[in-house]
Amino acid sequence: MGEKISSTKGFTDSVGHSTLSNIASADKFNRWMYETITPFCEGETLEVGGGIGNISQCFLLDDKKLTVTELRDDYCDIVKENLGNHACLNEVISMDIVDPEFDTKYQSYFESFDVVFALNVMEHLEDDLLAISNCKKLLKAGGKLIILVPAFQFLFNSFDRALGHYRRYKKDSLKELFKRNKFEVLHSQYFNFIGTLGWWVSGHVLRKKVVPEGQMKLYNFFVPLIKIIDFFTKRFVGLSVIVVGRKN
Repeated sequence: MGEKISSTKGFTDSVGHSTLSNIASADKFNRWMYETITPFCEGETLEVGGGIGNISQCFLLDDKKLTVTELRDDYCDIVKENLGNHACLNEVISMDIVDPEFDTKYQSYFESFDVVFALNVMEHLEDDLLAISNCKKLLKAGGKLIILVPAFQFLFNSFDRALGHYRRYKKDSLKELFKRNKFEVLHSQYFNFIGTLGWWVSGHVLRKKVVPEGQMKLYNFFVPLIKIIDFFTKRFVGLSVIVVGRKN
C-alpha cells in the first residue's frame, strides 16, 4: 500500500497520523502490546501521549477506567469523538509532559494515579529525563510507571527521522532514566523482535517515511506466531524496549 501522508494534510502531524492510522488496523498487534503492559496496570491509570487511541480502546474494551493525555489537540478531538461515550473513559486532557509550566498547569493531577504509562512517547522529547520526572509527579506513592520506546540506535532510520525521534534506547539506558528519578525498577524486556526486520528493510533499504499499511496488515496476521518467537527473544533483542518502575 502507498504512504498516506497526502491524505492527512489537515493534521498538525501528518506523518505521525498516517503511521498511527496504519497501526490502528493491526488489532492483534495493538492487543499484544496492551496485554504486555496490563499485568502492571492496577487502579487509576493514566496514558501519556495516547495518540488517536489505538491502545486506549483496548483498555476501554476490557472495561478498565482510563484517563488519556495528548499533546496535540487534533488527536484529543479524535479520541473524544471515537471513545468519548465510553463509560470507562474518565477524561481526555491536553497535556505537554515537558511543559515549562508543568507544575502550575497540571498540579491538580499530581499524585492522582496508580499507574502512568507512555508508549512510544519519550523518543519524541529532547528532555526525556524531565518527562520521566513529570510522570512521577502524577503518580501516587507506590505507583508504577511503564515506558515503551524504540530500541537500538543502529535501527535509527528514515522512519525515526520522519516521526521526529531524537533517539532509540537499550534496556540499560532506559533503566538509567528511571534510576536517576529514584524509581525502583521492577521489570525490563525487549518487545517485538520480528518487527526489527520489517523496520530495517522499509526504513533503511526502501527509505519509507510511513510504516506501510499493507506491511502492518501482513504482520498483524502473523502476530500469534510472532508472540511465540518473542517469548524466547525478549531478554535480548526487540524493536522496542519496556521498563516498569515503582515510585517509592
